[in-house]
Amino acid sequence: MMPGPVLFATVRWGVRHGRWVGPAIVAGHAAVEVPLMLAIIFGLGEVLARPSFVGVVGLLGGAALLGMGVLMLAATPTIELPGPPDPAAGPPAPAAWHIVAAGALTSLANPYFPLWWGTVGMNFLVHARPLGASGYVVFYVGHLLADLAWYGAVSESVHHGRRLLSDRSYRWLVGACGVLLIGFALFFAQRGWRFLAAS
Repeated sequence: MMPGPVLFATVRWGVRHGRWVGPAIVAGHAAVEVPLMLAIIFGLGEVLARPSFVGVVGLLGGAALLGMGVLMLAATPTIELPGPPDPAAGPPAPAAWHIVAAGALTSLANPYFPLWWGTVGMNFLVHARPLGASGYVVFYVGHLLADLAWYGAVSESVHHGRRLLSDRSYRWLVGACGVLLIGFALFFAQRGWRFLAAS
């Protein structure tokens, strides 16, 4: 739920497609999250905790976020508020797949994603371990429902709030997201460099 590329993708697509965006983004997010969780359960957690790994992820992820932020800022002067679709129909099939892909790609590009699973997420899994497979399932279902509630609420809110937006205010919103992404990029890159220097 931390502000980052997944949230910004939800805002961007949610303006056009509303309530369908949250579940689609979460589906893409889960597509990369479940394999990572399984890998941690079977022993990858030690790798994720290594300073050298954290450093490389920080630098590569920071570079990816920087690219996203720069592209968003470059598009800001000419971007226009999308026209209203039929909210009951959901996105057309190509758009639905694009949104799912956006959820997966923005998750992979976010340095915070593997870092969270290598620390906080791994701690939850340690506590779930005594319950076996059922403990892991209960934990992840709860985690997934929290994501669905949050991103669904965000996409629904920005979709209904679009009537309050003009093209100019929408450009400001996209530009602000771009600036925040660049800020996150610099933070993660600096943090990654520190971890590499210490490893």
